Amino acid sequence: MHNKFNKLTLATAVAAITMASQAHAGGYQINEQSVSGQGYSHAGRSSNINDATIVFGNPAGMSFLDRAQVTAGGTYLSVNSDISNVSASQSSPAFLQETGGATDTLQVEGTNDGDMVPGTLIPFAFYAHPVNEQLAFGFGVYAPFGSKTDYEDGFQGRNQGNYTEVKVMTAQPTVSYRFNDQWSVGAGLTYNRVEGELHRQVPTATPAGITEVDSRVEGDDEAWGYNLGVIYQPAPETTFGLTYRSKVDFNLEGSFSGSSPLLDQIGIGTVTDTAALDLTTPETVNFSLTQQMSDNLKLMFGASWARWSRFDQILVTGSERPVITDEQQNYSNAWAFSTGGEYQLTPTLALRAGVALDFTPTQDDTRSVRIPSDDRRIFSIGAGWSPMPDLTLDVAYTYLTERSTQVEQTKTDPREPQSGVPSFTSSYSADYKNEAHGIGAQLTYRF
Repeated sequence: MHNKFNKLTLATAVAAITMASQAHAGGYQINEQSVSGQGYSHAGRSSNINDATIVFGNPAGMSFLDRAQVTAGGTYLSVNSDISNVSASQSSPAFLQETGGATDTLQVEGTNDGDMVPGTLIPFAFYAHPVNEQLAFGFGVYAPFGSKTDYEDGFQGRNQGNYTEVKVMTAQPTVSYRFNDQWSVGAGLTYNRVEGELHRQVPTATPAGITEVDSRVEGDDEAWGYNLGVIYQPAPETTFGLTYRSKVDFNLEGSFSGSSPLLDQIGIGTVTDTAALDLTTPETVNFSLTQQMSDNLKLMFGASWARWSRFDQILVTGSERPVITDEQQNYSNAWAFSTGGEYQLTPTLALRAGVALDFTPTQDDTRSVRIPSDDRRIFSIGAGWSPMPDLTLDVAYTYLTERSTQVEQTKTDPREPQSGVPSFTSSYSADYKNEAHGIGAQLTYRF
């Protein structure tokens, strides 16, 4: 009785600290690397050892697995967005001639359909192989970062951005060593490949009139990083986990193109150049606790930190153009907190549930149409079914809702003074409300 009381006291204390904390997180980070973990909102990401997805959650956990196993699956994300209270304008000396000197500012017409994030399946696969009671090896393929917004062609905020896609895929060989019943360490080397693409409609004055140039930048790169993990079990029913994931420095190289029917009409055609963009994904730290409350019930708590301050701008340069795109981001460092539980209803069926608070790193004065996100609340349920000892099917559902937020974005496209071409300043203001649904499934087979 006394032991159960101590467990409950510890669990309640950690929950209170977790839910009372205030900080920031979010950005373009992806959490979908485990459906079993999704069921309890990834609360025990670094400490709860269910299957081979621990290769990502905490490489030190592989040495606690009793046999080799492979886990593969994915989560389908469906995002809904509403855009309201919209205003957009363009300002330029060029409009003085267009309006007979009446004004240098004109309203931008367009649509605001919302739902600009396409439905996306995020897959993953992991393999873990314990060599003996101390040593284990593993391998994983997953997506740690990514984002996509694809607005309609007539989007009213198209001068700020109408298409954004960032995809990072990672392959991770991993090793784990268990010193004794209490301590284990692990490390993984990550090979990362990034692909990025940005579109924007840039207002431009030509001898034949004013046009919007379809500006497109794309590029890719490869880079290396690493993961480190520690697991500590002071008692068989209590597990602490700590995982560190390094930053990754990318230097994307690719191409720029700008085109419009009016440029074709006056004989300029498509403008091209090389394009380069430096991008650093943030280092992250995850701490979690798994507490076995009884034979059937365990509770989990987690906290994650990401150094999002590394993402200060989107600066694209070319060989002929010193600046192709310069968009200030000024992200702040970020935290996320989660709590969840798992109940073994029958020997073959486990039920899960969890909640998470994921705070945005975006700032009010630099939030953009490319990633118009704010603080998130996440609610998850899930189940694991093992019809035989060698096979487990996990499913999960997540509902994510964001706090209503506002985008107020202004961009000036300067021109060289000697060119005689006037500059344009475009502005867009709108309220955004986002929510998402995630449905995941994974299969684990043990050898």
